[in-house]
Formats: sequence, structure tokens, C-alpha cells
Amino acid sequence: MEVKKILSLDGGGIRGLISIEILAKIEQELRDRENNQNLVLSDYFDFIAGTSTGALIASALCIGMSVDEIRRFYVESSSEMFERRLFIPNLGKVLGYEYDSTTLETTLQRVFGKETTLGSDKLKALLLIVMHNTKTDSPWPLTNNPKAKYNDLERNRERSNLHLPLWQLLRASTAAPTFFEPEVIEVGNQTFSFVDGAMTPYNNPAFQAYLMSTLKAYNLNWEKGEDKLLLVSVGTGSSELVCKDEHGKSKFIHHHAQDVPVYLLNSIAYQQDLMCRVFGKCKVGASLDSEIGDLHGENGAGCTHENLFTYLRYDVKLNEKSLKELGLGEIDPKEINKIDEVNNIEVLQKVGKAVAKREVRIEHFEGF
Repeated sequence: MEVKKILSLDGGGIRGLISIEILAKIEQELRDRENNQNLVLSDYFDFIAGTSTGALIASALCIGMSVDEIRRFYVESSSEMFERRLFIPNLGKVLGYEYDSTTLETTLQRVFGKETTLGSDKLKALLLIVMHNTKTDSPWPLTNNPKAKYNDLERNRERSNLHLPLWQLLRASTAAPTFFEPEVIEVGNQTFSFVDGAMTPYNNPAFQAYLMSTLKAYNLNWEKGEDKLLLVSVGTGSSELVCKDEHGKSKFIHHHAQDVPVYLLNSIAYQQDLMCRVFGKCKVGASLDSEIGDLHGENGAGCTHENLFTYLRYDVKLNEKSLKELGLGEIDPKEINKIDEVNNIEVLQKVGKAVAKREVRIEHFEGF
């Protein structure tokens, strides 16, 4: 029986460093089990999915980089990727985007190669990158699956998505609104504008990766079953907006407007995680809420179907309670909630290592 393994990586800007430390522990556990200290995660996982910063990490894994190499890239390049524009005082944030995308583009071209395409044989595993098309107002989850409808080189030789530059797709997936300007990409004979994949329901792309590996329309047709398919989902830390005024009446309307994206992202992340636990056999993952708990070991959470996959979820809530439980009570959750604060690199690594030490166990991967 052939088993398949999927790795899914959430978006979250610089907080991707939390994911990287969790991935480092997974990589080392697998190296020890396989007695191969040169193993990289693209040797183990068949399909790696990511949104925004998760797409960047996923692509780096797919080209065969070790987690240590990716960590070094993030630490050394983050300040370049988040290079602020020069603003007119008091008007800068109104008139333009906060960060200069030129440096980000140069960095992505350097790491992945300017000529590397989505269909490049440099990619050692299937890759999913999530973007949002502003022209059609729709999510665009793109893979390098050669059997996918718009990748088929026989039917769409000139317009195949496999010809699209990888660096440009990553630039699009990481184009967080107000932070970076949208990325314009020519797709066949059309031109589209893309922004961050976090502006879709798939900032956590785990369930979408499952669908793209099993639905007939996507032409992969992997077998379903808790003993046939492993889905590992890694978060960047879930942030919380805490209003001291419990009724929120002291907030002005523009304050509520600023908070809306975070509210939506948190709600969508919850729903995606819940879907994976309902349809899969969840072996690890924090409690979702006080009513349903963590759904570990449930047979479809009490539904009338078999488990469709085995599911592992590694993440942490970035609040005082969770940080204290990790022995990191000195860390201010308000500071590490930010997705663009490069001064938090060491603190985020500390959080990621603590989560990895507490949560990641090779027993979770038994049978795969």
C-alpha cells in the first residue's frame, strides 16, 4: 500500500520563524528515525502547501533546502525583505505601501532563481501556492501538478501555469495589503493583479491541499484513509485581539475597521482546523474551544464516515496563558503578534523551539 504525506504551512509574515523551528524538530526526528542526517523534508513529504510566508517556506523546502538553510535565509534576509519606504510625514501610509517590494523581489530571485518556473524540475515535491486574484476577486491556489487542468502542456502549451516564474508567484502570495503593492502577472494573454493568499479562506491551506490531492477535478486522485494519507499542518502562532472595553464602545469606527482583517483571519483559521479534525483522525493539536475540545482520536468527530486522513496540527496561541505554559511568561504577546517586526526574530525562534520541544513526537508519524 502506497502512503502519501502532505505538509501545510500557514501564513503569518515574520512569525514564519515559529513554523521554521517546529519544522526543524520534525526534520531532526525523521533524520534520526531514518538514520539519515542528510534527509530534508522534500525527501519525506510528497506535497508541500503554503500561503504567504508559508508559501515561501514551502517553496524553499521543495527545492531541497534544509530547515537550517531556510532559518539562516530568514534571519539574514528579513530586514531586507521588510525594507520600509521613505514616507511623507503624516501622509506616507495614506499615499503608498509601507514596504519597498523591490528588495523583496531581488531576494526571491536570488534564492529561487529568476528563470525558475512553477514547472521546474528543481522542485522535488508537489507544491501549492495560494494567492488572491484582485481582478476576479477569487482565490488562486496554484500547484505544479502536471495533470492539473491549467498546467496541462499538451492542451495549454503556451499558456500553462507551469511557465509562470516561481519568484513572482511567491511575491504575489506575500503581497500583504498595505504592506506591499500587488503583483501583476501575465497569465497567457491576460494580465492579473494578485495580493496575499491570506486574503482567501486558505491562509491555513491544509484542507485545500487535501482536496487538491483527492478530488477528481485536480487529477491527482490519491487514496483516502487514515492509514493512507498523512496531513501535517504547521501554524505561525494564532494572534488574539483583546479589547479592554468588553463592549467595544470606546473604539472609533476606524479602529474596528483595522481589526476586521484579524477577526476574519482568526475565524477562518479556526474553521479550516476544525474541518481537518472533523474529516481526519487528529492525533495532535491544542483544544479548539471549551465546548468541543481537541477532537483527538475521534472517528470523524462523531460523523457517519471513515476518517479520510491522519491529521497533525502544530501551533500555539500567542497569549499570556500559553506563553506562561511554555515557560516564556516574560514575553509580551502584543509584540510578537506583529507580522512585520524583524526585531522579534530571536523571541519568535524561542517560542517556536519551545512549542516544538513540547509538541513534536516521532510517534505522531508512526505508519508513515
